[in-house]
Amino acid sequence: MRSKLFVPGARPELFAKALASDADAISIDLEDAVPDDRKAEARDAVRAFLASEAALRSGKQLIVRVNALGSPHFEADLRAVACASLSLVNLPKIESAADVQRAAAVLAHAQTLGRCEGSDIRLLANIETPRALRAAHEIAAAHPKLWGLQLGLGDLFEPHGIDRRTPANVHAAMFAVAMAAAEAGVACCDGAFPDLQDEAGLRAEAQMSRALGFVGKSCIHPRQVAVCNEAFRPDAEKLAQARRIVDAAAQATAQGRGAFVVDGKMIDAPFLARARRLLAIHDEKKK
Repeated sequence: MRSKLFVPGARPELFAKALASDADAISIDLEDAVPDDRKAEARDAVRAFLASEAALRSGKQLIVRVNALGSPHFEADLRAVACASLSLVNLPKIESAADVQRAAAVLAHAQTLGRCEGSDIRLLANIETPRALRAAHEIAAAHPKLWGLQLGLGDLFEPHGIDRRTPANVHAAMFAVAMAAAEAGVACCDGAFPDLQDEAGLRAEAQMSRALGFVGKSCIHPRQVAVCNEAFRPDAEKLAQARRIVDAAAQATAQGRGAFVVDGKMIDAPFLARARRLLAIHDEKKK
């Protein structure tokens, strides 16, 4: 999921355009992008879209960011969107393992009501408050339904006067989320870059998150998709090297060796794990 394009839930005329974009995933927003007096309208529009043939055959990951747990809209949102075409429910303002467990229970009930218990709908939890950042590993490990963590720097930084233009600040938050996700064995996805005019800034932030193991980045405008796809595209030489490492590992194992040399570099378990991870991500993106 190199790129995840946000689409306001109250703008159904944009749904088809988003599907036609080059984004790997579409994230329809029922939270911040929809005013309170249009929540029900947006929910109905998203329900209809997810049930459409276009959604079912799109080949893209379809995600819905629902309203926050504890809001008057949360359970209604899940009942509306729990259907076969949905890949992920994006959970905003998650701050504890208990939050994830409650959300998973509500999702399971919604799937039962919608008769789609067999659909593998997963959860993507936003890390966007100081408390959530502190509890990121507990959140990541809270439930088998959790697919990954998503970093939200706007909510994490802006209310507290933290400067996003300082690369060290961004790196610190990214690193904390990446380590929490790695410990729990789940994915991590980068949040959106707010300045639509600053392509260089978007590219730099995307490259930083990729270097820290993030699988992709959110986009708030179609013009950001190409930059993110490029930033997270596997390098052909690195893929070739990863295949050489995996092939050499099989031969070394057959010979009873735990370490071996590829391209002049000593390779052991951590480097082999990295190579396998890179190939797995590449194979998943080709599906």
